[in-house]
Amino acid sequence: MTAHAAGRFSRYAWAVLIYNILVILWGAFVRATGSGAGCGSHWPLCNGDIVPRAPEVATVIEFTHRVTSGLALIAVVVLVVWAFRIYPRRHRVRRAAFWSLVIIVIEALLGAGIVLLEYVEANQSWGRAAYLCAHLTNTLLLISALALTAWLPTAGPERRFWPLSRRMKAAFVLALLACTTGAIAALGDTVFPATSLAEGIRSEFAADAPALLRLRLLHPVVAIGAAIYLFSVGFWMRREAAAAQWVLALVVIQTVAGAVNVALLAPVWMQLLHLLLAAALWLSLVQLSLQSSR
Repeated sequence: MTAHAAGRFSRYAWAVLIYNILVILWGAFVRATGSGAGCGSHWPLCNGDIVPRAPEVATVIEFTHRVTSGLALIAVVVLVVWAFRIYPRRHRVRRAAFWSLVIIVIEALLGAGIVLLEYVEANQSWGRAAYLCAHLTNTLLLISALALTAWLPTAGPERRFWPLSRRMKAAFVLALLACTTGAIAALGDTVFPATSLAEGIRSEFAADAPALLRLRLLHPVVAIGAAIYLFSVGFWMRREAAAAQWVLALVVIQTVAGAVNVALLAPVWMQLLHLLLAAALWLSLVQLSLQSSR
């Protein structure tokens, strides 16, 4: 296979990754705006129709997410077919593309479950919180597989993602904990919006505070601990891999963004930016693992 063919495939894989990140952000917009029930409890139909009739705003938002998610699945199918056509059996790019397909199918099923289980709008159950954590974990695995599919064609043969060093394993675990507790915090912000920072703090410490509201307190603690460790990892590896510089920069930016998000009482646009930065930081860790491997 020529370098030109590998480059074309890599560019397409990058496009698929970027598109999927946009779909993920739109899914967060669905949750943040309380539009998850826009199509009722129907799936894959929307309020019993293939195309909703005279839809309300919430229906348009939810239906758009379903359509764009379907297109994301098709794009990954094309990616897998292309990878299997140009790469030999057991090639690492083939494996990365294959896992991208497996994970995006799971992603679609998890999305359907949110609707069918009615984990939408004001639902504040433990099940919804656990489900969102599982969904976000799968989302991070998806963008990891897509990123590796895009990076590996142009990476040297000595570069590999697996096995991870102990340092990187700890980095991924802490980043995942920060992300999942962030998902719970974002859910709390949606279900229990605060009118002021002081009022929000009082409600979290109130004796009769709902469990979901109390769980919101976990995120700042976990996020600060993860930020300290990830910054340390970036600093230790700054001469070993260029991606370490991205880790350092994104840890600082994400920490500041988190503080701004709290101060502004988690407006929708800030939640989306916070999620985008989290995805970028996660991908910088994936790249760091790839660049530091031999």
